[in-house]
Amino acid sequence: MDSPLALTLGEPAGIGPDITFAAWRRRTELGLPPFYILADPGFLARRASRIAPDVPISVVEPPGANAAFETALPVVDIGVEVGAEPGHPDQSSAPAVLAAIRRGVADVAAGRACAIVTNPIAKNVLYRSGFTEPGHTEYLAKLATQQSGVAARPVMMLWSPELAVVPVTIHLPLRQVVEALTSDLIVQTGQIVARDLTARFRIARPRLAVAGLNPHAGEQGTLGDEDVTVVRPAVERLKAQGVDARGPLAADSLFHQAARLTYDVVLAMYHDQALIPIKTLAFDHAVNVTLGLPFVRTSPDHGTAFDIAGTGRADPGSLIAALTLAARLAGNDPAGLAHRT
Repeated sequence: MDSPLALTLGEPAGIGPDITFAAWRRRTELGLPPFYILADPGFLARRASRIAPDVPISVVEPPGANAAFETALPVVDIGVEVGAEPGHPDQSSAPAVLAAIRRGVADVAAGRACAIVTNPIAKNVLYRSGFTEPGHTEYLAKLATQQSGVAARPVMMLWSPELAVVPVTIHLPLRQVVEALTSDLIVQTGQIVARDLTARFRIARPRLAVAGLNPHAGEQGTLGDEDVTVVRPAVERLKAQGVDARGPLAADSLFHQAARLTYDVVLAMYHDQALIPIKTLAFDHAVNVTLGLPFVRTSPDHGTAFDIAGTGRADPGSLIAALTLAARLAGNDPAGLAHRT
């Protein structure tokens, strides 16, 4: 891995700058890969003067990031002046967020960066500015499609050494999950997961455990027929395509330690079925990994934490894990999901 990681600013009024400073401070102790942050250098310098006066800022272009990283936090100027104060997004927030994402995608497409790590954003701030994409991941997929000319179908995976999960449906009210969940959607998601676990994580034959939708995976249809009519046919189709998939499996017994040794990833049917177990097991070091993109993208598995932004109290653990995993995947390090604790 010769190119550095591109780290986006995220919501400037949030904790993205804070955890970036904290991660850079620990670069030597943890052997972190070189990265640069896409931001307004003046804004970062002002935030650093408040909570991290020991972190020097060096304005660079990506080729100079590796050399600068040892003695200063490398910053690539996104050309947007930021005035947001901690905890208080303003009219500069959305333009800065989007400019950093666009530049990150352009840098990785041009080979100036080996992967993208994204600091947390506040979607409601983007929506108020006229942003029309459903979220961060969809915007990255749109930019990737524009860059490559090939439609990208992103899949969100939450990864930790203890557990990896993929929610097949994501930000939907529970009453809409049943309508949105189809065998085709499960199959498409499983195909992308299996492909990227092989290509990115170097797992020769990924083992997919597919959770049932209903309690006890439907009890043979007595607790809802979706597991019989939707989930099971999808699992059979994945098997027929050569994917090592099994299910539907009762979700209430799928996440204990012995069970986790039997699979590499769980395909969960809805958001909380996936995120409650991983946030219980790995709250401070789980990583959001976007599969299905033509480049590696990771992100901390937490939000903007406006209430503690600018205080220096934010925990950088998830960002450190995201940086470490992005570098591993970009370098095709075989240490991936194969080891379970």
